[in-house]
Amino acid sequence: MQRTAPRCKGRAAVWPNAWAAAAVYFVDMIAIPSVDLRRGICIQPGVPAGSDDPIALGHPIAIARSWANAGFHRLHVLDLDADSGAGSNTSLVEDIVRDGALDVQASGGVQSTDQIERLVDAGATRVVVGPRAIEEPNWLGSVSELFPGMLVVSTDVRERRVVTRGWVRNLPLDIFDVIDEWAGLPLGGVLVASLGVNGHRTPQDLALLEDVAESCEFPVIAAGGVSTMSDLRALEHRGLAAVLLGSVLYSGELDARAVAQEYGG
Repeated sequence: MQRTAPRCKGRAAVWPNAWAAAAVYFVDMIAIPSVDLRRGICIQPGVPAGSDDPIALGHPIAIARSWANAGFHRLHVLDLDADSGAGSNTSLVEDIVRDGALDVQASGGVQSTDQIERLVDAGATRVVVGPRAIEEPNWLGSVSELFPGMLVVSTDVRERRVVTRGWVRNLPLDIFDVIDEWAGLPLGGVLVASLGVNGHRTPQDLALLEDVAESCEFPVIAAGGVSTMSDLRALEHRGLAAVLLGSVLYSGELDARAVAQEYGG
């Protein structure tokens, strides 16, 4: 199947393997619950790195199944230990993938071709790659050709500048220059975190995401910054393909079934 034209942001664009046979491209944004893993358990999303007292939420597979029962079809699984270099939950991520309750986008500390291959072989629908993909464009070009349509590049953005290593390293790179460099690569999407200092999305952040979606030929996924259905609709109206949801679902601040009914995918 040939790659689609730029600005295709529907479900088929975000998950082409699952929708390729349909030949119809939807335009609806989808919401994706996040499962954050630390030391073999699912914890409350948004807990600061290194926290000694994370809120345990239950067995990760049971949590994944609960989101499937609520009506969601996609899941973002973040291995916090791998992301921080404190360990790995790869086997558990693979168990969640193989359970098959939802299509899984695997994330957290993926820095090698072997890691990508292991997750893809387990059945991950998408694999998120982070700092190395930005800092080593030749590597990104190579692995994107090996796994066409399956890699999502994650980048944190502050005032148009790319930030890596846990919002610490501010690279002299404009996000739009980076997007231009990715043009033509067979990527599965771009995951963008762009939040104000208080963790909430500002009008400037929304404008940035809209500009990114407008200029990017890949589906654009927003990370967090949602507390109301109006926030979801604001992202949808700006051309986003998907949004990751964490604590806002676990806390009940947003009704999971209501979100899934409108944005479950």
